[in-house]
Order: sequence, then structure tokens, then C-alpha cells
Amino acid sequence: MTSAQPLHQDEDQPGAVGSAVPGPPLPRLDGPWSARVAQARGADADLVHGWMRSPHIDAFWHQAWPRERWVRELAGHLAGDAVLPVLIGRDGRPFAYIEIYRVARDRLAGHYPHLPHDLGLHIAIGEASRTGQGLGRALLRALAEGLLTADPACTRVVAEPDVTNAPSLKAFAAAGFRHAGEVTFPDKTAALLVHPRREEDMPR
Repeated sequence: MTSAQPLHQDEDQPGAVGSAVPGPPLPRLDGPWSARVAQARGADADLVHGWMRSPHIDAFWHQAWPRERWVRELAGHLAGDAVLPVLIGRDGRPFAYIEIYRVARDRLAGHYPHLPHDLGLHIAIGEASRTGQGLGRALLRALAEGLLTADPACTRVVAEPDVTNAPSLKAFAAAGFRHAGEVTFPDKTAALLVHPRREEDMPR
């Protein structure tokens, strides 16, 4: 399962949120899951670069870039406060690459009534053999709950997978994400999915 192609800050994005809103936090995970910040060099860059060349990921991320470009991409994320690149482990074994972002610093901000602390995520399960087992939906639920715990000011976690990515849509729904409309970008049509802290936190 993969989420849709990551959305980066660009000319369509509204003004960034103030410095009072910190960058995306690392989710608080327990049980079989672990999370750590992905580094821009060494084994982490090798792992992400290799995963992104896998057909099941490239089909929706479209980022089967040379390793050097991934080094730059990760370094850019780490130097800013818009996107946090994260490696997820399950039972001590690398499982997925995710990107956690502040919606207000992303082009998605222009497409729904976001709040300053809204968090979004993209997910790519590294090995195709580990998809289709219910692990993706378990991770998505853990991530949503872990992000809401890590940032008490955040009231909702969102995602925007491609509307043609049926396995991803199914996994998000099973993890408690709710459909809140569709968003059209030059490169895709995305489903806006929301995991609210409370019912009243759904976008209106």
C-alpha cells in the first residue's frame, strides 16, 4: 500500500504558518511499531532509494529517483519545518517510509479549511510481500493516534491518496480515516481523508 505522490510546498501554497507552530512531530508508537527520523545519508538513503524503485511504490509516488536526488530530498526535509521523513519498523525490521507534514505548509492547505496544527501523512510500505495482510491499516491507525498524542494541539490527521489507489483507500478507511471530499491537483485527483480527534473536529 502506498499513499499518493507527496505534495511539496510550491507556488500554489498559501502563506506558511507562524513560527509558533512547530514542525511535524515524531509519532508516539508502541507494541510492534517503532519510528525514527530518516537520515539523509548512509543506510537510510539506500533503503528509501531502493524502496522507491519498487513497482508497487513507484506506481503512485513516481519518485524512483537516483540515490543522489533522494539524499538531497531527505536533507531538504530535515533542514526545514514542513516535512519530517520517518522510517517505521515492525518487530525491529524496517517496514515503511512515511512523510509527516504540516498541512499549512503544504499545497493541500489551499483546498480545505485547515487548522494551523493539522498534520498530514504519506506512506509507502517498503516490501510488496508485506502488503495485503492488514498491516498497513494497523500502522495507519497507530500513526493517527500516535500523532494526535505527540501533538495535543492537533485535532486531525489527514491524507490524500490518489482516488485510483483502491488498496490504500480501503486501508485508510479501515484505520478510521473518513472521506471528506476530493482534491484536484495538476498531477492527480486525491481523496481527502480525515482522522479526527473528535467528531466535531471534522472539516466543515
